[in-house]
Amino acid sequence: MSPHPYDVVDIYTPVSGMVVEEGRGALPFHLIHGESLVAAAAWAAGEAGIDLIDHSVPWELVAERGEVVLLHDPLCPMTPPWFLARCADRAGVEDVVIVGVRPVTDTVKVVRDDVLGETVDRDQLVTICSPVVLPASVVQDMFGAGGQLPATDFVALVSALLERYGDERVELVEAPPEARRVGSDQDIAVLAALTDPR
Repeated sequence: MSPHPYDVVDIYTPVSGMVVEEGRGALPFHLIHGESLVAAAAWAAGEAGIDLIDHSVPWELVAERGEVVLLHDPLCPMTPPWFLARCADRAGVEDVVIVGVRPVTDTVKVVRDDVLGETVDRDQLVTICSPVVLPASVVQDMFGAGGQLPATDFVALVSALLERYGDERVELVEAPPEARRVGSDQDIAVLAALTDPR
């Protein structure tokens, strides 16, 4: 089997990163392949060449670094390092926000007045996973004057970024299956089976 083109990464510019645990309860500390989800996410970021910084660092200081900032969700713990690196590179080169997404596979129905309605076309839907990558210009614009991250929930964060910058500066990039988001121990078991290294 040939190596993935991003197995060996060379991020062209320094990238800061944060594993965003806030608002996710205790699930980030459950185990996958013998490690906590948050540890697995941090390992992947480190393998991608991303300089992890503590989420308690004030955003104004983060903005002063003048770097791309990658936000990684520990509930997407098995997101491959090559994908994180590719997203960071693209955000820096194209000066756009990059958001990892997965296709929606469940059937989605419209509900009006507690009545189940028509089926929504899944081809028009995505599930936000990880990462969300902010180019240096967006970091400076949002946080240079002491601003704060508008939300730690990635769906709310991406909505805020779309409202502020529009589709032309926020690009959705399909993530590999390993990047799927977990919401329960059952989801962790499925992800563990999908990513079993044996």
